[in-house]
Amino acid sequence: MSAQTEPPTTLAQFHGGLKLKDHKQLSTQTAIAKLPAQQRYTIPVLQHIGKAGEVLVQVGERVRKGQMLAQSKHLLSAPIHAPVSGTISDIGNYPVPHPSGLPAQCIIIDNDFENDWVERNPVGDAAFHIPPSTLRRMIRDAGIVGLGGAGFPTAIKQTEIDIKTLIINGVECEPYITCDDMLMRERAREIIAGSEVIGHIIKAREIIITIEDNKPEAIAAMQAAIADDTTGYFRVQAVPTIYPSGGEKQIIKVVLDKEVPSNSLPNDIGVLCQNVGTAYAIYRTMYHDEPLISRVVTITGHGVRQPQNLEVAVGTAMQACLEFCGTYPQANTDIVMGGPMMGFNLHSSKLPVVKVTNCLLTNTSASNLAQPQSASHLPCIRCGRCVDVCPANLLPQQLYWYSGARDFERVVDYHLFDCIECGCCAYVCPSQIPLVQYYRHAKSEIWERERERKEADIARQRHEAHQARLEKQKRDREEKLRQKREALKARPADTAANDIGKNAIAAALARVEAKKKQLDLAPKNTDNLSAEQQQLIDAVEKRRKQSHQQET
Repeated sequence: MSAQTEPPTTLAQFHGGLKLKDHKQLSTQTAIAKLPAQQRYTIPVLQHIGKAGEVLVQVGERVRKGQMLAQSKHLLSAPIHAPVSGTISDIGNYPVPHPSGLPAQCIIIDNDFENDWVERNPVGDAAFHIPPSTLRRMIRDAGIVGLGGAGFPTAIKQTEIDIKTLIINGVECEPYITCDDMLMRERAREIIAGSEVIGHIIKAREIIITIEDNKPEAIAAMQAAIADDTTGYFRVQAVPTIYPSGGEKQIIKVVLDKEVPSNSLPNDIGVLCQNVGTAYAIYRTMYHDEPLISRVVTITGHGVRQPQNLEVAVGTAMQACLEFCGTYPQANTDIVMGGPMMGFNLHSSKLPVVKVTNCLLTNTSASNLAQPQSASHLPCIRCGRCVDVCPANLLPQQLYWYSGARDFERVVDYHLFDCIECGCCAYVCPSQIPLVQYYRHAKSEIWERERERKEADIARQRHEAHQARLEKQKRDREEKLRQKREALKARPADTAANDIGKNAIAAALARVEAKKKQLDLAPKNTDNLSAEQQQLIDAVEKRRKQSHQQET
């Protein structure tokens, strides 16, 4: 069976979704450009889901390109690396691109423009003779995370336990974003090479490359890249352009007609989804020994003069990307990281590009896709539109009511954590209720309560363990005292040791009596006794009294 595109008649359909204007033609008119090197790079230590790594460098230290700056100490973590060679000028809290707007720990590198790489030893095609556990460790050490937007550490997902199907997700469903589209057009063979490594790791029996049917150039490029495959191992699957078909549960439903159960993962039904950008990053690691230090970013929107895709080093200031493409000087231009549906507004253009920065969208008010929403929204009219478009088949209206009432137990009962925060419900809401914000707040509250509960459980366990240790020490002391008392009671009244002691006392007394007799025979003039003789007499009298008391 030769590589081919599966006919649309075999596809299923997920619940809900929206047909949106994609505006993708804005940034697909030119090839991917490489942003010139910058003078300074700000690298956040935490750029992914999970915990931040442990910083390995110090201020004033010179680093080489590709050198690990922070290593992961936790399972759900990923290291970061230097995107350029240069000197560490500072390590401290700086603004980072995050919905909270809070600063976070960053490493500042001043570029020396020498492009001095660490020593590299790519494995190339030999990767297919390396054990999967070793390859997963290499991917982990390279700091590769999901580049579709979630930023989940990639190596954790790549298990070899009964994974039948690997889906390479090129369904870039959100409007404006085209970085995956252009990557597939220009670097299809590299994506296939990285996909083969993933397939080898998980022992997949088939690899399906899914692409929306509004990307004919990408479909053609990926088909050409697998043209030599006569085994049917690879397959390109075009899917309808419906938002949010790029969600992993939605694409699994469309392509395989399988439902991922609530509170479960695709791995539980034998499927693994990886973004095309992630597959390309794995190719760079295996064939060039290059960690994840750059990515393709879409710079687009009606506030950009020349919308295009740029290959940008992690840590580059977003302002440099915008200036490279040229921006209009409108005062009302907003900057959004991500797309208009799931992205978030940035408070500054001086923030650094991170691993999950797939798009910088500059939109004037005339080109905003979603409806404006604010805290002062209208009341819910129970129209049910949110239910009709929810791709996770939830009840957004009920989630909204219980989230607003802080009834988090009921929110969980309505499967809050199956919500993918796609924004479809908020988009169609006639009352302009920011529904996704309510859900995010509820999730964060539940996570915080769970964290506090775990900390309380740990504190309680420590207290109970401390109390148990104190009780054990008390019991041990009481037992030792009891044993001593019993030993004293059980000791014989007249033992050999006592006999020896009594004999010694008797002998001493006999000597004293003899001495006393000598003194008695002497004249009774005690005035002439020396001090030493008087002390001897007093000691004898004292010893006699003690012996008498012991006998009685």
